[in-house]
Amino acid sequence: MADLSRAYMESFLEMMSAERGAANNTLSSYKRDLEDLHDFLVRRKKTLLTAEVEDLQRALAHLEAQGFAATSQARRLSSMRQFYKFLYAEGLRENNPTTILDAPKKGRPLPKIMSEQEVTRLLETAQREASEPGPDQPSRLRMLALLELLYATGMRVSELVSLPAKVLDQEGRFLMIRGKGDKERLVPLSRSAISTLQLYRAVRKTPEDSKWLFPSAGKEGYLPRQVFARDLKGLSARAGLKSATISPHVMRHAFASHLLQNGADLRVVQELLGHSDISTTQIYTHVLEERLRQTVETHHPLAKQAKNPD
Repeated sequence: MADLSRAYMESFLEMMSAERGAANNTLSSYKRDLEDLHDFLVRRKKTLLTAEVEDLQRALAHLEAQGFAATSQARRLSSMRQFYKFLYAEGLRENNPTTILDAPKKGRPLPKIMSEQEVTRLLETAQREASEPGPDQPSRLRMLALLELLYATGMRVSELVSLPAKVLDQEGRFLMIRGKGDKERLVPLSRSAISTLQLYRAVRKTPEDSKWLFPSAGKEGYLPRQVFARDLKGLSARAGLKSATISPHVMRHAFASHLLQNGADLRVVQELLGHSDISTTQIYTHVLEERLRQTVETHHPLAKQAKNPD
């Protein structure tokens, strides 16, 4: 029976090559996945032809126990599904046991964030450049204003670049933001952000009828977020930071993470970010937990002894 399973496996690979035009790398992956599954089943007195749903579930559970990533498990499941679909279509099995198998859940990746020191270095570089006189000073002050607002409020980049010009006329330390689904939320402004906005207002060059805080000659009428992201990477490089890892969205992550690590309430951070579901905000608590774990593993003497048992 085992030899018969291998024969059908070869027939499946031939079909994938001839009828589906599968690449050699794809065929190699299918073959490796199915051979591993075959070996797993044989150890349990089963074959590819006699395996049922429970057997395939155990095979997937075995992959997880071995530490296979969810993406690797998903690829193995895809190989199973293609193979058993072939067997069923060819009349070699009366059923397809993979139809009710669940795909492995992919862990949600932790957001990239910047340290407080990195944000400080970025802002100090922007402040230094904005203080230098010259024809480019308005654009440098614009960058500083963008950064101050972003880090003070945690706005989405789309919310930031499309702020109305009337922001300059308001008094007080709060800003009304219109976010997703036209929902409005109130966020506080730092004194530094307010001061920078006043400086930016003095040099802001724009048509009198422009309604945007950061106007542009483009179709939308306001600064494209791609332009801001590009300029932010340039500033990051000049600040001596890894520009490839820094973006407006990473700055938003930094805003949330720094609030939480300094004792802010999770519900307050949820409101400031404009998250409709607190589970979205909770991802930042996982970031803090991971950093705490890394700190202990790096600096705790017992952790060092565990790594060096000699």
